[in-house]
Parts: sequence; C-alpha cells; structure tokens
Amino acid sequence: MTDPQNINASPATMAAAVLEEFGAQLTVRSLARPSASPGTVVVRVAASGVNPLDTKIRAGSAAHARVSPPAVLGLDLAGVVEEVGEGVEAFRAGDEVFGLTGGVGDVQGSLAEYAAVDAELLALKPASLTMAEAAALPLSVVTAWEGLVDRAAVHEGQTVLVHGGAGGVGHIAVQLAAARGATVYATGSGADLDRIRRLGAEPIDYRTTTVEQYVAEATGGEGFDVIFDTLGGATLDASFAAVRRYTGHVVSILGWGTHSLAPLSFRGATYSGVFTLLPLLTGVGRAHHGEILRAAAALAEAGQLRPILHPDGYDLATVMDAHALVESGSASGKVVVTVRG
Repeated sequence: MTDPQNINASPATMAAAVLEEFGAQLTVRSLARPSASPGTVVVRVAASGVNPLDTKIRAGSAAHARVSPPAVLGLDLAGVVEEVGEGVEAFRAGDEVFGLTGGVGDVQGSLAEYAAVDAELLALKPASLTMAEAAALPLSVVTAWEGLVDRAAVHEGQTVLVHGGAGGVGHIAVQLAAARGATVYATGSGADLDRIRRLGAEPIDYRTTTVEQYVAEATGGEGFDVIFDTLGGATLDASFAAVRRYTGHVVSILGWGTHSLAPLSFRGATYSGVFTLLPLLTGVGRAHHGEILRAAAALAEAGQLRPILHPDGYDLATVMDAHALVESGSASGKVVVTVRG
C-alpha cells in the first residue's frame, strides 16, 4: 500500500533532463513529480547509467527504441524507493533498488530526480556496490544474461569467446561467463587487453591475430562452444566461422545487418539474437528482467561481478558532457550521471 508519509514529504515537481527534439541537447527543466500507480513504485533516482543507445536515441538514430520527444531519456537507474503503489509487495519505502526501467517507448527515463517504475523491473541493490556502480549494471547485465544464460546456457567446461570484452556489455559478459565456470577468451586491442586479463579472460588482439590463428591457439582448431558478439558487422561474420561444429552457439546483440548463414550452416551450429528492450516496449517478460537482476546482485555480493566505471563524474548540469564522452568512444569504463547525492 502507498505510504502517505512519503507522499507528503515529497515535492510536487522535480528536475529532469529533457530531449525536446531529436538531435538537440538535453535541457534540464522542472517537471511534475510522478506518483505511484498499481504495480509501480516511485524511485528517488540517485544515479543514471549512460549507454551508447541513449546517445543514439538523442540523435534520432534509434527508431527501434520508439521514443517520441519531448522525452526524459536514461535506461538504467539506481535509487531509493520513495512511494509504493497498490499491489506491490516486493519493495517498501527506503529500499535501495536498481533496474533497467525506462527511456524507451513512452516510459520516462532515469535522467530525472524521480521515476515511476514497474516494480517487476527492479531488484534490491547489492550492498557491496555504490549507487553509481549499480546504475552502471542493468542494461549490460540483462543483455549479457539473456545471451549467455537464456540463449546459450553457458556452463562449466565450455570455452567462450566474447567479442569486445572490454566494452560496456562485453566486460560484464566476461565476468558472467567466468562465474558460470567457462574458460573465457575476449577480443580487444591496446590497453583493453590488460583490462580483459584482469577481468578473468585470456585476451586476443584482433588487430594482430587472424580468426584462424586464435581458433587454432585457443581451441585446437575445434572452435568455441559459445561466441558472444557485441559488435555486429564483420565480427558477427567471423563468429560464424569460429564456432564449434554441431554444438556451437553464436549469440549477437547487434545482429541487425545482412549476413550469410552459410559458414554457420556448414558447421551445423546455431545462432540467437538478443533484443533487450522487448520487455520495456511490449510489457511481456518484465518479471524475468527482475529475476536476472536479483541473480546479478547475488554474483556482485559474492565478488564475481563488478562494473568498471569511468573515473570522471557527471550530474544533470553536465549530462551533455557525459553523452559526448560516450559518443566519442574514449570512455575508460561505464559513464554514470549522479542525479541526486
């Protein structure tokens, strides 16, 4: 039930970073504070993760996200439950939570001081993570989990290759595969190779090593049991030639181009795609996102999962600097905006 004390203590308005039109800068202005409806909670947002998808939505180059300005962007959040709607039993006012909760379709995102969130999308924040770290996880860990666990069922004894192992999703995928007992390899270059090694994977420099070479060196020429592709394009094509015959499984989060399936078919292997936004856009499968986050929280508490954050901090006033850094591709970790201290 709704706690009237929380409603009375909360302001009627809030600050939010608003996209007025595609291609424009986000503008911080005052909006009405949302209230909890049945099945939802109002979260006082502490931090919002910034993903490449957020910048593409702002630019108007992500039609699949179905955003219509004016809109508040921000997919990931961490914060404190302020108000609990009717029928919600999993959370109470004061709980620290995190989740992949909005910023697509017609659902308000996390670049605001408050957000009304479908309670099924949330999980309790791991006590071992800061608010910024928790806000860095949801999109990445849900995406990696859907690919590695739901689609490929990665397990002990398998050999897994993660393409882009130092990226936002990739560095979480490396940790997740390792936590499930797999032997993990990951592609990267330059300084990313040391980061990949520290995450628990054997690094592969894709600039100096051919597909044939790393398949031979890592698997004796047999191919990888599971390949998790975060890059798409030519990398996905290479994955089809690097997977194990018969039992191998390629999973991609960017399989949106035109590809020949012949190399995969000739190996008798399988392919799966991941579209993480579906539950947010359709309402179907939202409870599973909450389940994934609870499992991820347990891994974080066990010391097996931790996001790498970019060292610079941002807030609503400097949110465009955060977007510019993500667009540049030069961030040395996940970029997070602190919404409330």
